[in-house]
Amino acid sequence: MWGGRAKVRATLYMATLSAVRHNPVLKAFHDRMRAAGKPNKLALVACMRKMVVMLNGRVRDQLAAAAIP
Repeated sequence: MWGGRAKVRATLYMATLSAVRHNPVLKAFHDRMRAAGKPNKLALVACMRKMVVMLNGRVRDQLAAAAIP
Protein backbone atom coordinates (compact mmCIF):
# COMPACT_ATOMS: atom_id res chain seq x y z
CA MET A 1 0.00 0.00 0.00
CA TRP A 2 1.70 3.21 -1.10
CA GLY A 3 -1.07 5.75 -1.68
CA GLY A 4 -2.50 8.22 0.78
CA ARG A 5 -0.92 10.04 3.68
CA ALA A 6 2.22 8.36 5.00
CA LYS A 7 1.71 9.39 8.66
CA VAL A 8 -1.89 8.16 8.66
CA ARG A 9 -0.82 4.88 7.03
CA ALA A 10 1.96 4.35 9.56
CA THR A 11 -0.35 5.07 12.49
CA LEU A 12 -3.06 2.82 11.10
CA TYR A 13 -0.51 0.04 10.49
CA MET A 14 0.71 0.15 14.10
CA ALA A 15 -2.85 0.27 15.44
CA THR A 16 -3.73 -2.73 13.28
CA LEU A 17 -0.77 -4.72 14.58
CA SER A 18 -2.12 -4.24 18.08
CA ALA A 19 -5.73 -4.85 17.04
CA VAL A 20 -5.04 -8.23 15.41
CA ARG A 21 -3.62 -9.36 18.73
CA HIS A 22 -6.35 -8.00 21.01
CA ASN A 23 -9.56 -7.40 19.02
CA PRO A 24 -11.41 -10.74 18.64
CA VAL A 25 -13.09 -9.75 15.35
CA LEU A 26 -9.89 -8.61 13.66
CA LYS A 27 -7.89 -11.48 15.15
CA ALA A 28 -10.31 -14.04 13.71
CA PHE A 29 -10.29 -12.28 10.33
CA HIS A 30 -6.48 -12.17 10.25
CA ASP A 31 -6.21 -15.82 11.31
CA ARG A 32 -8.66 -16.88 8.57
CA MET A 33 -6.67 -15.05 5.92
CA ARG A 34 -3.38 -16.54 7.12
CA ALA A 35 -4.94 -20.03 7.22
CA ALA A 36 -6.05 -19.50 3.61
CA GLY A 37 -2.40 -18.98 2.67
CA LYS A 38 -2.36 -15.20 2.32
CA PRO A 39 0.92 -13.41 3.09
CA ASN A 40 1.10 -11.66 6.45
CA LYS A 41 1.38 -8.15 5.00
CA LEU A 42 -1.64 -8.70 2.74
CA ALA A 43 -3.65 -9.93 5.73
CA LEU A 44 -2.59 -6.87 7.75
CA VAL A 45 -3.56 -4.46 4.97
CA ALA A 46 -6.96 -6.17 4.70
CA CYS A 47 -7.36 -5.77 8.47
CA MET A 48 -6.40 -2.10 8.16
CA ARG A 49 -9.22 -1.58 5.69
CA LYS A 50 -11.65 -3.53 7.88
CA MET A 51 -10.63 -1.44 10.89
CA VAL A 52 -11.21 1.82 8.99
CA VAL A 53 -14.69 0.60 8.01
CA MET A 54 -15.42 -0.34 11.64
CA LEU A 55 -14.19 3.04 12.92
CA ASN A 56 -16.20 4.95 10.31
CA GLY A 57 -19.29 3.07 11.45
CA ARG A 58 -18.67 4.01 15.06
CA VAL A 59 -18.26 7.67 14.16
CA ARG A 60 -21.40 7.55 12.01
CA ASP A 61 -23.42 6.00 14.86
CA GLN A 62 -22.16 8.53 17.40
CA LEU A 63 -22.97 11.44 15.09
CA ALA A 64 -26.44 10.04 14.47
CA ALA A 65 -27.03 9.61 18.21
CA ALA A 66 -25.84 13.16 18.91
CA ALA A 67 -28.19 14.57 16.27
CA ILE A 68 -31.27 13.13 17.99
CA PRO A 69 -32.74 15.77 20.32
